[in-house]
Amino acid sequence: MIYIETGSTDVYHNFALEYYFTVEKRLPDTVFLFWRTTPTLMIGKYQNVLEEIDKPYADAHGIHLVRRMSGGGTIYTDLGGWQFTFIQHKEAGEIEFSQYIAPVIDALREMGVDASFNGRNDLTIDGKKFSGNAQYRLGDCIVHHGSLLFDTDIEQMAASTTVDRYKIVSKSIKSVRDRVTNISEHLPTPMDDEAFKDAMVRHIMAGSSDVYQVTPEDEARIQTIARERFQSWDQIFGKDPKFTIDRTSRFAGGKIQFKLDIQKGVIREAAVYGDFFSTVDADTICAALIGCPYERSSVLTSLRANGIDGAVYRISAEEMAAAVVD
Repeated sequence: MIYIETGSTDVYHNFALEYYFTVEKRLPDTVFLFWRTTPTLMIGKYQNVLEEIDKPYADAHGIHLVRRMSGGGTIYTDLGGWQFTFIQHKEAGEIEFSQYIAPVIDALREMGVDASFNGRNDLTIDGKKFSGNAQYRLGDCIVHHGSLLFDTDIEQMAASTTVDRYKIVSKSIKSVRDRVTNISEHLPTPMDDEAFKDAMVRHIMAGSSDVYQVTPEDEARIQTIARERFQSWDQIFGKDPKFTIDRTSRFAGGKIQFKLDIQKGVIREAAVYGDFFSTVDADTICAALIGCPYERSSVLTSLRANGIDGAVYRISAEEMAAAVVD
C-alpha cells in the first residue's frame, strides 16, 4: 500500500487528488489517503442538492459544497473530522465494503474504541454512527472513501443539513445527537486530532513506509481538476435531477407564490400567484426567472435587470429573490 499526504484541507483539491491518482496517474499498489477539510457538505452523486441541505445556512456560515463521484447520502465534515480513501486497481465486481472497512475498525479497536460495521455503509459505536462510507468504480479502479467523526461540530452538522425551515433546530440537533457520536468521546486515553491521524495511518499502513510525494507537475494538474471537475457551479448544481418547487411568502405588499420547474440547477418554467399589486404582469416576472441558475444572487440580478424592482407594490426585488430561493 502507498500512502499519499494531500497537504491540503481544501475539499476540491483533495477530491481532485483522489481523481488524479485514480484516472490519470497509476501507481503500482493500492493508494491510501487520510485527509480532512474545512467545513463542507459532500453531496452524493445522485442527490438533489437543494433537497438535502440548508443552502442559505451553508452560505452564511462559509460551508463549502461539493458533489462526490460516489453515491450515498450527504455528509457534513469539518476540521474535527477525517476522511480516508482507498484506490485499488481491481477487476469488476460487486460493491463490497468490508475489506476496506475492516482495517479502519481494527485500528479503532486497537485504540480501545468498540467500533462495528452496521452491514450497509455505516460504522457505529454503541449503535451511534460515526462513519459513513461510499464506493464507486472508474475504469478498472475501485475507489472507497469514508468519513470519521472525531471531534466534529454536531450542532453545525444538524443545522446545515436541516432543509425544512419550519423544523425547530434544537430538536434537530437533539435528534442528530441521538444518532451520531464523535470518536473522541469514546477513547480510553484522550488524544488530539493529529495524534489520532498518526495512529490511524500507522495501523492501516501495517508497518509499510511506502510513501509517494506529490510533484509540482502532479500538483498543477490536480489544481486544474479541482477547478474544472469539483469546484464549478455546473458540477455541483448542474447534476441535479429535474424537480418542482413551490415557495410562498407574505410581505407588507401581500402574498406571493412561486411554482418553479428546475432542471440541472436552472429554472426552466415559472408561474407566479398571489394577492399583490404590480405594474407588470405575471408573465414579465416569470420571464425574468426562466433561464436563471437557481441561486438567490442570480435571481436578484435578473429581476433587477428586467425592471421588476419597484414594480411590485411594497415587495422589493430582494424580497422576491429571497422568496424564490429561501
